[in-house]
Amino acid sequence: MAGTITVDVLSDGSKRYRSRYRDAGGRQHEKRFQRRVDAQRWLDEQTSAIVTQTWTAPERGRVTVEAWAEQWLAAQTGLKPSTLYRYRSLLRAQILPRWGRHRLADITHADVAAWVAQLVAGGLAPPTVRQAHRVLALILTLAVRDGRIPRNPAAGVPLPRTRRADPRFLTREEVERLADAAGEYGDVVRLLAYTGLRFGEMAALRVRRVDFLRRRLTVAESATEVGGTVEYGTPKTHQQRTVPIPAVLVEPLSRRCGGKGRDDLVLTSPGGAVLRSGNFRRRFFDPAAKAAGLEDLSPHDLRHTAASLLVASGANVKAVQRMLGHASAAMTLDVYSGLFDDDLGALADRMDAAHEASVTRRHGA
Repeated sequence: MAGTITVDVLSDGSKRYRSRYRDAGGRQHEKRFQRRVDAQRWLDEQTSAIVTQTWTAPERGRVTVEAWAEQWLAAQTGLKPSTLYRYRSLLRAQILPRWGRHRLADITHADVAAWVAQLVAGGLAPPTVRQAHRVLALILTLAVRDGRIPRNPAAGVPLPRTRRADPRFLTREEVERLADAAGEYGDVVRLLAYTGLRFGEMAALRVRRVDFLRRRLTVAESATEVGGTVEYGTPKTHQQRTVPIPAVLVEPLSRRCGGKGRDDLVLTSPGGAVLRSGNFRRRFFDPAAKAAGLEDLSPHDLRHTAASLLVASGANVKAVQRMLGHASAAMTLDVYSGLFDDDLGALADRMDAAHEASVTRRHGA
């Protein structure tokens, strides 16, 4: 269906070009333009969309981004409270101020690209820019699936690159120095550095999850602070895992578990409450790191340290993946590839030794 373009002459003598076409159901649609070329372009786009079955009724795209974002949020089931909180924060701070009153059908690819560029120019950190774009793209993806817009205008927008900071690894001596400086929270330092638990996993560890007979602890929960409230949920990958307890941790953990109920937390604040990452770092960790001469250190660096100590003890990538709870071995390699460089040299040495032994046997026979 080709559609038609007619010319309307206004009272001042100027012209307006009216494009008309009928959709697959026979309903007529029209739009006026000041230039014929624009009228023809719009008509071509609409008729092409009908032929390729990507056409959407114009009125379905008239809902605003703000209204549609609420519908999108309502459809997000199974998300961790921290993830939902982050989505709402991005909507409130970056997305709705720019797009809230815009209709879905009015958003263009060029507009989204310009918005991303403005966020970058305004000094917003690249990871936050990428997260804001991702949320907008997810909202628009739902609009495409619901037949409100023909395509996602956020798709293919150039995004700022992010650079992952190089992991920081401590030696065992540095771990012990930090633990000593942390005083009563030295047990927290050692647990993070020698097991690789995330801070939230450590904070949510309960007495019943510690098996002293098998020297294993089960990571099944994580505590996350969301809007000032601590929420308990599954670990980051939604999978529980079992982690070995090094001998150095048996006595401290046994002491911490003594006299507590099975559902009590193993490690707590001075008042017996769950440890909160921000408070712990400000009140205990940062002062201890400074006293130990290890400034600019974060609790997450202890997780990196656990990975390095594992590799140094001979663990392969799959063992490191399982202990740290990474979703895949590829992710472990992506983060810690440098730790396995020595493995390549050792592998080459073993191959050389095997070759020399083979040559010796062959010539000696």
